[in-house]
Amino acid sequence: MPATRAAARAALSAVLGLTLAGCGGNGQPGDTGRETSATSPSSTGLAATPPSGTAAPRGEQMKIQIAINDQRFQATIFDGAAGRDLLTQLPLTINMIDHGAVEKTGPLPTPLSLNGQPDGADPDVGDVGYYAPGNDLVLYYGDQSYFPGIVIIGRLDGEAASRIADLDGAVTATVEPFAA
Repeated sequence: MPATRAAARAALSAVLGLTLAGCGGNGQPGDTGRETSATSPSSTGLAATPPSGTAAPRGEQMKIQIAINDQRFQATIFDGAAGRDLLTQLPLTINMIDHGAVEKTGPLPTPLSLNGQPDGADPDVGDVGYYAPGNDLVLYYGDQSYFPGIVIIGRLDGEAASRIADLDGAVTATVEPFAA
């Protein structure tokens, strides 16, 4: 019995050590150590690239394409419950309005999961978000402060945020998986 107990204790210690190792930040400057979820890589093609100044879930990633008028933008969607839910709704056509001269927002057909998400977020320019109270997809092109109900679900690629900022007023966006 003592050998079995020692083996069980060793196995439990190994699992605990691995679990704790996965709970820390990524060690990058500005890392807050906050993680929105801890999902393992899956075959869905999702991954996590952190928005600037925040830690994001680790895993795989999924690229999407956003078409507005004659312009095309790409974004990376993070692995998390809300990001996976968004991907199941694609392709989408979303009528978006300009909100506060910092973001384009438009309603999604069904709510995204908030499992494992914080109560709110402080999005950076270039983040892709979900505003849960309004059930809106949000493309941030300006500075938005912390607000309850915001979930960061991805990141616009390249100069997409500044190009979206140049689009005046309401727009219609087509969002679909990106086919390279």
